[in-house]
Amino acid sequence: MIYSMTAFARSEVKKDWGSAVWEVRSVNQRFLETYFRLPEQFRSLEPVLRERFRKRLQRGKVECALRFTASDTATSTLTLNENLAKQVLHAADWVQSHGQSTGVNPLDVLRWPGVIAAEEADMDAVQSDLLEAFDDTVNQFIEARAAEGATLKTLIEQRLDGIEAEVAKVSEKMPTIITWQRERIQNRFEEAKIELEANRVEQEMILLAQKIDVAEELDRLKSHVSETRNILKKGGACGRRLDFMMQEFNRESNTLGSKSISTEITQSAVEMKVLIEQMREQIQNIE
Repeated sequence: MIYSMTAFARSEVKKDWGSAVWEVRSVNQRFLETYFRLPEQFRSLEPVLRERFRKRLQRGKVECALRFTASDTATSTLTLNENLAKQVLHAADWVQSHGQSTGVNPLDVLRWPGVIAAEEADMDAVQSDLLEAFDDTVNQFIEARAAEGATLKTLIEQRLDGIEAEVAKVSEKMPTIITWQRERIQNRFEEAKIELEANRVEQEMILLAQKIDVAEELDRLKSHVSETRNILKKGGACGRRLDFMMQEFNRESNTLGSKSISTEITQSAVEMKVLIEQMREQIQNIE
């Protein structure tokens, strides 16, 4: 299966502790790069999330964001440390008994560190729920990449069909073009009233035919089409291999254009370059 590097996924989880929303998006990148935007209390999850991405993705610039909202019904329970509060009050009474006015306010006692504390939610349970939701989001994300990859594969295969059609067109026209060029040169010799030996004319024609022969380039283009189809069929992280094939396609189409002595062959070479460039643009998004 072919995977695109461009995708987006979003999922929401609601529990007794509140709600959270995961969002994952990515664009094309030469290597795998991950970026996170997490609430401060969940920063410790970042290494775990990065490793999970690394196991399932090969390439792409991936951005992952978490929005967390605590539930109003999950308000923390306040716990009073009575012993510590009594000690604070006793100390205040002792200070006052030695002639120092303390004017102790009950709220001041409650503000004393450790006198009152809030029971925090079970963070292990919260993190477990968040990681489960994260895995679900990544599954959706990969499905989106696969769906986009299938579209890219179809577009590339259509361009490969176009290149095959142009190759067939050039192959069909080459004998006629060589004959036309032979007659054209002979007519020019006759117009210039230049008489050449028959052997010399034949040698020149052979050299010309060799110079404009594009059979090798056409065979290579057919081979590249076949190899590209095989890569697409195999699937996986094949973006770099496909990009290399586009370089090979360009090399052969350039040679075909440079050997052209006919506007029809030139047009086919130009059409091939357009199709190759369209494939290259799509391949930039393939993992």
